[in-house]
Amino acid sequence: MGPLMRAMSQSLDLYDARMRGSSRKRYRTVARSVSLFRSFLDEQSDPERFYTEVAHDTLELITRHEALQGRTVLDIGAGQEQFGREFVARGARYLAVDLDDEALRSGPDRGAVVGRGEQLPFADGWADVVMSNNVLEHVHAPGVVADEMVRVAKPGGLIFISYTAWYSPWGGHETSPWHLLGGHYARRRYERRHGRPPKNRFGETMHAATVSGGLRWARSHPEVVILEAAPRYHPQWADPLLRVPGVREVASWNLMLVLRRR
Repeated sequence: MGPLMRAMSQSLDLYDARMRGSSRKRYRTVARSVSLFRSFLDEQSDPERFYTEVAHDTLELITRHEALQGRTVLDIGAGQEQFGREFVARGARYLAVDLDDEALRSGPDRGAVVGRGEQLPFADGWADVVMSNNVLEHVHAPGVVADEMVRVAKPGGLIFISYTAWYSPWGGHETSPWHLLGGHYARRRYERRHGRPPKNRFGETMHAATVSGGLRWARSHPEVVILEAAPRYHPQWADPLLRVPGVREVASWNLMLVLRRR
């Protein structure tokens, strides 16, 4: 790394240290965690409430590090219109990317593109913010998708990644908690009980994403600086969970990575 790149990296580190010190304590609170978990229980009966709250939470987590007014936001695996609505309301230009064209929603200041996360149809350094919510547990090679997210982010741009850990209580999604006895077993059990396969089918549309894998990828990637690594839905005081191998896979529930591209 040359002198100019080292200076830029040090400036980014200092900037984000100030941002963390000024804002983290005020947002990731016990009250926030309780509200999110209550909303989570209503996902099936009241999806509008659930996805609006998660979208708003994502927006708040991102804006502690990056203002959104006039920024281009690329959302990978976006299937809920609430995200676009919330981000556009904050002044961002929002573009959703998903394999399923029926899941995509466009609208004023919102775009939609059919594409694969493993091969994003965008040039290097295209977006100010690149994010994915609960996507990496659904792809066979999460590191490849994460690499693509870094590639299309501008130098100095923000990358936001959040995904459910396989060994957490909700790691098997609708097949939980039986996934803890094996993904294939949980899938067969679901089919016997409901007469149909689950939407999230282990080995096809759902995979065993781990906390350790995400942390290892972020720490070894030469083009990113880690701004935050945390159990997303927990209060800030639970962050030390990520330091304990094994425990973090179960207790963290969902890993959040907030990164800055060098």
